[in-house]
Amino acid sequence: MAKHEHVRVAVIGSGFGGLGAAVRLRREGITDFVVLERADSVGGTWRDNSYPGCACDVPSHLYSFSFAPNPDWPRTFSGQRHIRAYLEHVTDTFGIRPHLRLGHEVLRMEWDAEALRWEIETGRGRFSADVVVSATGPLSDPKIPDIPGLADFPGKVFHSARWDHDYDLTGKRVAMIGTGASAIQIVPAIQPLVGKLTLFQRTPPWVMRRMDRAISGPERWLHRAVPVTGTLRRGLLWGIRELQVGAFTKHPNELGLIEKLAKANIAKAVKDPALRAKLTPSYRIGCKRILLSSTYYPAVAQPNVDVVASGLREVRGSTVVAADGTETEVDAIVFGTGFHVTDMPIAERVVGAEGKTLAETWKGGMEALRGATAAGFPNFMTVIGPNTGLGNSSMILMIESQLNYMADYLRQLTLLTSSGRGGRAALAVRPSAVGVWNRKVQARMERTVWKAGGCESWYLDANGRNTTLWPGTTGEFRKETRQVDLSEYEVVRAAEPAPAAKSRAASRKKETAQ
Repeated sequence: MAKHEHVRVAVIGSGFGGLGAAVRLRREGITDFVVLERADSVGGTWRDNSYPGCACDVPSHLYSFSFAPNPDWPRTFSGQRHIRAYLEHVTDTFGIRPHLRLGHEVLRMEWDAEALRWEIETGRGRFSADVVVSATGPLSDPKIPDIPGLADFPGKVFHSARWDHDYDLTGKRVAMIGTGASAIQIVPAIQPLVGKLTLFQRTPPWVMRRMDRAISGPERWLHRAVPVTGTLRRGLLWGIRELQVGAFTKHPNELGLIEKLAKANIAKAVKDPALRAKLTPSYRIGCKRILLSSTYYPAVAQPNVDVVASGLREVRGSTVVAADGTETEVDAIVFGTGFHVTDMPIAERVVGAEGKTLAETWKGGMEALRGATAAGFPNFMTVIGPNTGLGNSSMILMIESQLNYMADYLRQLTLLTSSGRGGRAALAVRPSAVGVWNRKVQARMERTVWKAGGCESWYLDANGRNTTLWPGTTGEFRKETRQVDLSEYEVVRAAEPAPAAKSRAASRKKETAQ
C-alpha cells in the first residue's frame, strides 16, 4: 500500500452501516473509496459480540438489507453466526473486498481547510479523502465501569462484547454485571454450565417472550422460488412495528396492556414472590428497550442463580461487593454493561474546521442534521448518528434512509464541483439548521415513553437528554432524508491557483523533470 492514498470517499467501519454505504457508493457509480476497518474482518457488532446465546431481537427478514434479501434465514430470530455470515455474503456479492482496508484503526482525522479534504491517520498508513462517512456505530466500544479493586481481582474478567472463549466456565462461580440485552441472552446459555451464577441488577428490564422458531424448508424454498413472498413477509413485519410507534412516542399509557403481558410472563416462570418482586420493574414498559427472551426468567429461577438487586460497588480480592453490602466470592466477572453510546471514543479523534474535536463540539449533547451532518465538520457524515436509533424496529431501515441522504449529498457535491465556477467545493451544514432540527426532535421527545416513562437508560446522555432515539416512524425518517436541502448548507469553495501561479508551478515541474 502507498504511504499516502487519496480517495473520494473514506468509509469508517464495516458493520451494517459501513458495508451498506460501500454498496450504495458502488451503485451510485463511485468506485474511488476505501472502507477503513480496525479489525481483521467485516461484521461490526456482529463480529465483536460472539458471547453464548448471542442473537438479534429483530426478526431476520427485517434485520437485513432490502437490496440483499436472504431467503435462507434458519430462524425467525437468527443468531450471531448467521448474521455475521450474511454480512460476509454481502461483502462478496457486491464486490466490496477490494475496497477494504482491514487492520486500519483511525487514530486521528483532521479537516484541511485549504485543500478541502480530510487527512486521516491510521495505524497502518495515511489517507486523504474528499468525504468521510463514519459508520462506527454506537455499539463499538465496550463500557466497563471504574470499580475499586477490580484491577486486583485474581480471577477472570471480560466484557460480553469481548468474550473469552478460551476460558471454561464449567463449574465456576460467576458474577454477571448488568441485566441488559446481552445479559438476558448470556444467562440462559451459561446457567446450566456454571456452579453458581450471581446476577447484579441495578434496574430490572421488562422481558417479553421471544416468538422464535425454525423457518421450515418449504418456507425457505418458497422465498427462493418466489422472491416477492420474502418481500411481503418483510413488509408485514415492518408494518406491524410502524403501527406500534405511536404508543412509544405519543401515548405511553397505551402500553399498559403490554405491561400486563410482561408481568404474566414473569409470574409464569418465577414462582418465588421475593424473586418475582426483584425482577418486576417499577417504570413504564418501553422506557428502556423491551427485551425478548423465552428462557431468561426460567434460567434466573434455577437454584444455582442468585439475583442481587443492586449494582457492583467494589471488589476485594475474590469477593465482589454490591452497593447494598451483599458479598459474594467468585471465580470470574462478566460485564454486560453496554457501550460508549453518547461518548464514542472516535469522536475524540475527529478534528473539524474550527480545530475542535467532535467530542468537544458535542460536549453539551450530540447533534446532527438528520442524524448525519454536524456543524463545523464539512464533508463529514455519520451513519447511525444522533437521534437515529429505534426502540422497537430494525436499524437497517434507518441505515438505508441515511444512505439515501448520503447518495444525494454526494450528487450535490458533484454538481457543485462541475458547475463551471471552478475550484473544489465542500458542504458545511449551517449551525442554525442543526439547531432547528434538534429543537424539533427534542420537542417531540417530551411526549415519548423514553422521556416520561420514569427510568434512566443508556438512551439518555449525561445531561438527561435523549440524543439516541428517533421519536417517530421509520417512514417519517425516510421522507426527511430523501434528499439534501442545500439551503441548510453553506457551500465552501477553494479556488484554483491563479494563472501566474499555475505557470510558475508548471515551470518548476518542468525544471525538476530536466
